Amino acid sequence: MRVFLYCALMLATLVALEKESVADVYKFVDSTGHVFYTDHPSHAGYRRIIRTPITVRANHVYKTPMLGRGLASSMTRTSVSPTLARNRREFAGLIEAAASKYSLDPALLHAIVRAESSYNPDAVSNKGAVGLMQLMPATAARYGVRDRRDPVENIDGGARYLSELMEMFQSDLRLTVAAYNAGENSVKRHGYKVPPIPETQDYVVRVLDYYRRRMN
Repeated sequence: MRVFLYCALMLATLVALEKESVADVYKFVDSTGHVFYTDHPSHAGYRRIIRTPITVRANHVYKTPMLGRGLASSMTRTSVSPTLARNRREFAGLIEAAASKYSLDPALLHAIVRAESSYNPDAVSNKGAVGLMQLMPATAARYGVRDRRDPVENIDGGARYLSELMEMFQSDLRLTVAAYNAGENSVKRHGYKVPPIPETQDYVVRVLDYYRRRMN
């Protein structure tokens, strides 16, 4: 909250100083409580909360340079709850071991786990995905994961899948992350671009923002 208030104060000050050109800023809260801010909403769930100078956008206050291609930029909360921080520490060793095993950046694997489950091994989505890396039954079977709630099996299976996606999409992080959310075939069907699915587009922004900030 302090970070947001600071940013709001800073933007308000800039608005007062630079009247000549402004752009709206929107806010979206997803079903898990994650908060997103953008100057280019990707769906109707965003609500306008402030007006900010275009010059601020040019200085990347809200944009994430590695995204590009018209995806909505975002500014996620930087505060981390005590529970999330504790869970992160608990599973950090498993995540780093799996990252090393499959030649992944541990920070990327952490970003995926945070976005998928907030480090909750018992998390279950409304689509039936389970565990830290939210494995669907077919994905679990594909990588030999027998107990999706088991952190060791879940992280190993999810990391292996992520590693294969990285190879499949030639280390393009945007496409790799999109494929982890929507499936590799969806990315291919849409011409090797992030599918025009609001959930997937928001997911890509969130994961890469976590990854870029290294605040997992």
